[in-house]
Amino acid sequence: MANTITLSEPEIAALAAKALAAHGASALQADALARGIAAAEAAGLRSHGLMYLAIYCGHLDVAKVIGKAEPVVTQPAPGVVRVDAGCGFAHAAIAAGMPALIEAARAQGIASMTFFNSYNCGALGYHTEAIAKAGLVALGFTNAPASIAPAGAKKPVLGTNPWSLAVPDGQGGAAFVIDQSASVVAKSEVMKRAKSGEALPPGWALDADGLPTTDAQVALKGTMAPSGGYKGVGSALLVEVMAACLAGATPGVEASTFGTNAGGPPKTGQCFIAINPDATSGGAFAARMATVLQAFTAEDGARLPGQKKAAARAAAKRDGIVVDRALYDTAVTLAGSTS
Repeated sequence: MANTITLSEPEIAALAAKALAAHGASALQADALARGIAAAEAAGLRSHGLMYLAIYCGHLDVAKVIGKAEPVVTQPAPGVVRVDAGCGFAHAAIAAGMPALIEAARAQGIASMTFFNSYNCGALGYHTEAIAKAGLVALGFTNAPASIAPAGAKKPVLGTNPWSLAVPDGQGGAAFVIDQSASVVAKSEVMKRAKSGEALPPGWALDADGLPTTDAQVALKGTMAPSGGYKGVGSALLVEVMAACLAGATPGVEASTFGTNAGGPPKTGQCFIAINPDATSGGAFAARMATVLQAFTAEDGARLPGQKKAAARAAAKRDGIVVDRALYDTAVTLAGSTS
């Protein structure tokens, strides 16, 4: 039997949704997350794709995620959308609140959307890009269980806490998408290597004594290295303010881990800000953005953020997505089928 299997993005989404449903997720919860899993695979973000499916199903099994949760969307002010994810998957909650955010941003010029009682939202850029496709500039923040220690300390108090910026291209797409973690690399990348036994590149993580390590298993018991030292810690703190404090969600230092079944629902949060660029720029946004992009792309070797993922998605649509056979077989087993 071949070590890999080639699937389409819809096929991956259907398989993931079936597995999640088999472990107690409603169609609303399963379908939203499954689309995110498949999109991550298509973009080459394997650490946010099928690799995580067994963890998601395990969390459903122990009620760390409530599979039948119904997100509750409220609008306490004209430019403010607030969503109680109900300890369900973040993807379903974000999908539920997105129409209200887009409508409010178009009407008010700028609007925010915050989430509490939420969960890991996967690739943050997946969600900000959806806002950019609606013609709005999008900022996104999501906090996570603590895995970064303040510079000079050993105890983790902040999560890897990604932030994202997505800018519309004026044609129903995104000109570029920035999605970066406060740590050198996302913790899911360390988890992926811990499972495969692969060593970490130097500089990714620290052990429990705050010393550099390339052992992924040791790193999972230690801390993630912040990107740029103090700058990474500052970025993580910024995201904690936006996605935990402003959202009324659980701070990373009190949240249960995303990586195991230990603890109850993490109840972490997200924050998205959507901006109507024509309103804020007096109609000058497209021309100003074109100037920036032209100067950027004129440089030899320059690549806009998100271009690599966009190229991977185009290749996936054309050629299919190559999936490790063992990972596929695990997904099939989780779905209660046979490969």
